[in-house]
Amino acid sequence: MHPGSPEAVLAAISQSTNELTQGWMRLFESVPLDSSWLASSTSLQKEFVEKQGKLWSALASGRAETLAAPEQGDRRFAHHAWTDNAYYNYLKQSYLLASGYVCELVERSALEPRAKERARFAVRQWIDAMCPANFAATNPQALEQALESRGESLTRGLAHLLADAQRGRISQCDETVFEVGRNLAVTPGTVVYENELMQLIQYAPATPEVAKRPLVMIPPCINKYYVLDLQPENSFVAHAVASGATVFMVSWRNVIPEQGHFTWDDYLEQGVFAALRVARRIAQSDQVNVLGFCVGGTLLGAALAVLAAKNENLVSSATFLATMLDFADTGQIGLFVDEAAVASREAAIGQGGILPGSELAFVFSSLRANDLVWPYVVNNYLLGETPAAFDILHWNADSTNLPGPMYCYYLRNTYLANKLREPGALTNCGVPVDLGKVNLPLFVLATREDHIVPWTSAYRTLGLLGSDDQTFVLGASGHIAGIVNPAAKNRRSHWVGSPYPSNPADWFSSSVEAKGSWWKPWSEWLARHGGGVRPAPSEPGNVQYQPIEAAPGRYVKERIH
Repeated sequence: MHPGSPEAVLAAISQSTNELTQGWMRLFESVPLDSSWLASSTSLQKEFVEKQGKLWSALASGRAETLAAPEQGDRRFAHHAWTDNAYYNYLKQSYLLASGYVCELVERSALEPRAKERARFAVRQWIDAMCPANFAATNPQALEQALESRGESLTRGLAHLLADAQRGRISQCDETVFEVGRNLAVTPGTVVYENELMQLIQYAPATPEVAKRPLVMIPPCINKYYVLDLQPENSFVAHAVASGATVFMVSWRNVIPEQGHFTWDDYLEQGVFAALRVARRIAQSDQVNVLGFCVGGTLLGAALAVLAAKNENLVSSATFLATMLDFADTGQIGLFVDEAAVASREAAIGQGGILPGSELAFVFSSLRANDLVWPYVVNNYLLGETPAAFDILHWNADSTNLPGPMYCYYLRNTYLANKLREPGALTNCGVPVDLGKVNLPLFVLATREDHIVPWTSAYRTLGLLGSDDQTFVLGASGHIAGIVNPAAKNRRSHWVGSPYPSNPADWFSSSVEAKGSWWKPWSEWLARHGGGVRPAPSEPGNVQYQPIEAAPGRYVKERIH
């Protein structure tokens, strides 16, 4: 039977439809039923069956019938056969009708809000996985390519599958193109301090004069720091250096099981505080400016509260990039966190051990499966293509482990209990944490399409910290692309405006859209808190903190195998 013949396609349709039906039945066995839902679902099912019948009749009679269309930008059905070939067009529409049907069943179910949100997520994951484009027998492009290459594309795809099975993850990028220290993380610098948990990099100046107060960057500890120092043309670090800042970067250790004892307080003491104090001593400055990104920003928020409680006037200004301090709305990530899940983690690794970085990477990818999972399944395995070279995706695959005690503390006290926002609810480094006592100039950046840190949650940082000098900017795009937005390329937009009402929607309704990157206005803001200028240092470090090795250092090159 020819792969593209009507018989073959109809057989594939029948098999896929059976799989979809069986899956729906398993899913909805757990959905609570009531009379109103049953009546509504009966009506919905009748409409669904009628539409499927119309599609089938049109296919059998050779007529064109359009009852469902992909959303704009849905690349899964871009190949011409999904539109031009009657059989594949039927399969596409049948799948889309079925997807809409099962989603609407969830919407009409009598689930409480959190349970309904979890059901939406589960249904979307399953629907995305069952797309006919994900299977060789029902993907016209894969069949066409297999015929044209005489099976070579399938042979290559199998080789890619076996290689990824050994890696334990789906390849999203041609990893042979990039190398940390060769064409990623190449901004000149020197490791001037290290301890068991992190290395501190001091970057070489690029201007004759630099700000008196250095800038210390605290990146997320769940990924490598070089997302802020990718290739030279899109390096945020290089931009900050070129703007006249003396930049220091924390490079977190990719912990191994023997280092699985680190706690949240260790990340504050040996990470954030060590970096701030070393940078101030090297720069011989009264204070430092500091920037935190994502989880690095959450650590920074706790650290600033500790400094405030101890009356230690170490920090001049703080920048928060895509950071949550209020975890009331955590987006889809919060769907993974409940008491049972946290207790299970605490029992397994809460007293010692590690959370493998690959687990977190899988969770983040699953949040956008149609962008970060299934396109690579199709491209790599069904079409036999090598993924493109993309620096952000290379970084995304370079995961880091987390120590169990630190991870469990973070999970319970932020995502589960949301205690960081409550004055005195937590004790860090021996003092109560009260974000309201943090009073220093703030620059808060959120990104509009962020699926990890909803921008409305990042906005609420303004109301938690006790600062009367605040600047909020909303960038375009998502969690990473919205941050890595080089000023020189003048891409995307950002939104600005004040005052800052408590409701984020009220702020946005009165905000003003500005074209281009947020990098330039941030640099101008930072310069105002630099404490004046001084001649650029001729050498890194000082007598107390001697150079250890060239950037990017050993720690960032330690990969999970």
